[in-house]
Amino acid sequence: MVSVKRAFQQNDDGGPSRGGVQSRIKDLTDIEGVRENQLVGYGLVVGLNGAGDTLNAAPFTKQSLQSMLERLGVNTRGQTLRTKNVAAVMVTANLPPFGTQGTRIDVTVSSLGDATSLQGGTLIVTPLMGADGEVYAVAQGSVAVIGFNAEGEAAKVVRGVPTTGRISNGGLIEREIPFALNNLTNVRLALRNPDLTTGRRIAAAINAFIGAGVAEPMDPSTVQVKVPNAYKGNIVQLLTEIEQLRVEPDQLAKIVIDERSGIIVMGQDVRVSTVAVAQGNLTVTITESPVASQPEPFSNGETVVTPRTDITVDTDKDRRLAVLKEGVNLRQLVDGLNAIGVGPRDLIAILQAIKAAGALQAEIEVM
Repeated sequence: MVSVKRAFQQNDDGGPSRGGVQSRIKDLTDIEGVRENQLVGYGLVVGLNGAGDTLNAAPFTKQSLQSMLERLGVNTRGQTLRTKNVAAVMVTANLPPFGTQGTRIDVTVSSLGDATSLQGGTLIVTPLMGADGEVYAVAQGSVAVIGFNAEGEAAKVVRGVPTTGRISNGGLIEREIPFALNNLTNVRLALRNPDLTTGRRIAAAINAFIGAGVAEPMDPSTVQVKVPNAYKGNIVQLLTEIEQLRVEPDQLAKIVIDERSGIIVMGQDVRVSTVAVAQGNLTVTITESPVASQPEPFSNGETVVTPRTDITVDTDKDRRLAVLKEGVNLRQLVDGLNAIGVGPRDLIAILQAIKAAGALQAEIEVM
């Protein structure tokens, strides 16, 4: 059997290498079935020093408070409650894979009502349920809030989000999700960025390390690995050795554009056919400079304001066509577009126009 060290030295990525950066299979894939599960619960935060919900404006907080007090032996039905130290919150957490009973997890607490801050509050015991309605964890503890809210009669300062907090190790796992990893006869690796070439390279790297016919790409997002007889009942060792293998991931030629912020991200495989680009704007500037006309001393005249308007038209006539040669790489493409002297906003329109002309061999994704 080929050792891990020897496999690294061979640098066999299962396909033609372009001298790019190689990544571990561990960083490119997830093991199917090994994942987190989302938990959610509804609870109360107490001790908010007047920053909690207004009970008349948040009836769910009042009902929850009365129900909690009744469970503790205090009857408040029909009574008027005016406390502002309580807030209704949603509690969320992620149950890690193979989380065992008694293990602690972090929880996030978010206000539901009109509470102004959760600072200094304490979450009362809150069951956390999964998508199946079963309780998998219980949360309780002091809420840590990064933001703050301070106000006076004529000023108010808010930093961050004071109505959301976090309880480190505030959740206690009460139920485990069974998953017999060692009993599997096939392991499926799910690619985080689905791609046929990357999947084939991962399968080739695994076959070169363990043996031919062990790994097979099923589709752009899945590579199936048959558990060899030598690893029966010890899949953890198999996965540990596989995830350390390195391959060079392939990717689509893509340009990602965020029009709101003007951010443009281009992949290294973006290519442009020969095309000429010109960019220019018609700018009209109007400047008002009124002039006051004063009458002669001791005359019966009146002061008159005379308007004066200056209009300037800039047609960008000095701009010229810039030629982007065929097959340029990413750096040459960026340098060529920067030579035109355009900003990110205009660059977005230019890239879309080049794509419409059929000269851009890349996918444009607008966020």
